Formats: sequence, structure tokens, C-alpha cells
Amino acid sequence: MILAGLFAGVLIIGLILGDWFYFVRLTPDAGRYGCGVARSVDRFSADGVTRLQACVDANGALTLPHGIGRYYPALQQIAIRPQYHMFSMSFRTAWPLKGLVHLQADPHGVHALCVKRIPWSSAIVTLVWFLLVAGGTVGFMIAYGAQGGFDSLRGLLMGAGILGLGLLVLAFGLLTVMAAYRLENSRLTKVYEELKAVVNGTVPPTRAG
Repeated sequence: MILAGLFAGVLIIGLILGDWFYFVRLTPDAGRYGCGVARSVDRFSADGVTRLQACVDANGALTLPHGIGRYYPALQQIAIRPQYHMFSMSFRTAWPLKGLVHLQADPHGVHALCVKRIPWSSAIVTLVWFLLVAGGTVGFMIAYGAQGGFDSLRGLLMGAGILGLGLLVLAFGLLTVMAAYRLENSRLTKVYEELKAVVNGTVPPTRAG
């Protein structure tokens, strides 16, 4: 039984690590991989695509001050993500973000739609955690009431305390996710603005080495 539990734990960790390693890649398939959490619409200059093609290397890669991008001419897409440095001093959360910018030329320039994604493992684990906490709290309150827990003032106060504790845990989890998203979104936004500056010709490009 213990061996089966250890095997299951190693398997889950392996799946999460595999999910993250595939998520940070910028291949055409991996660029579309992940759980979409937000979208933003923007517009590039009319000659932005031509300038972008001149900036990237033979593999379509473009190194930015705080991240990296990769352009797929056939798909008219740009995958971007912040740089992940080994032994970095910057704080990393369990909800990293990357973006896939869809380009479409129109009479007024280039329409850009950026889809932001997080790893599927981060989304699933977060959802399961919230469901467990919420379901456990509701289930306990139902069972507690069915056993007559609310029949006395003491029992009523105890039930209210347990309900308040469950709501507090949910609120703490929600605040943690929101703070992590704001942090990761600010990092991705910085990379996106650097990409936009290169595409619009306001800063010199840096080719990926």
C-alpha cells in the first residue's frame, strides 16, 4: 500500500514536471498549450510584421530584455514568455504565464490578439483544491446539522466557527491566486511591451543567440 502511494506520488510529480517543461517551450504546438485565462487586444504598425521578420533569427526566435519570443510566419503568431533563470533570486509562483499573439493585417495596421495561458497542472490543482475546501466545508456543515449539531447554542457557535474557518481558508487561497496572477501578469506584460516596441521600431532588436 505504501509502495503504491509512493508510486502514485512520483507519477503525479512527473506529470506536473512534464506539463511545466512542455509549457515553457515555444514550438508551434507548445505555444498553444496551456489553460487560457485572459485575452488582450492591441494594434501594431502597418509594417510591423515586415520589421518583425527582419528582427528574428533563422528559427524565428527573438531575445528580449526580460523574455523571449518566437515568430511563426505560416501561422501569423508570436509566442512569448518571460525568461526562467536557474537559481534566480526573483520569486516564482505556481501560476506562470505565457502569451500567444495572433496577428491579422487590416487596413489600419496589424490587429493583435494576445491569449494568456497557465500550465494545465496549475489550473487543475488549483481548481481541485478549491473544490475540496469548499466541498469539505459544505459536507461537514450538512453532516454536522444532520447529527443535531445546531440544536444547542454551543453547537451553533461551533458550527459558525468551523464555517468561518472554511471561508477564511477559501479567501486566503483566492487572495494568493490573485496576487500570483498580478505578479506573473506584470512580468508577461513587460515582455509583451518589449516585443511591441521592437515590432513598432521604437527600440533596436536583439537576435536570439
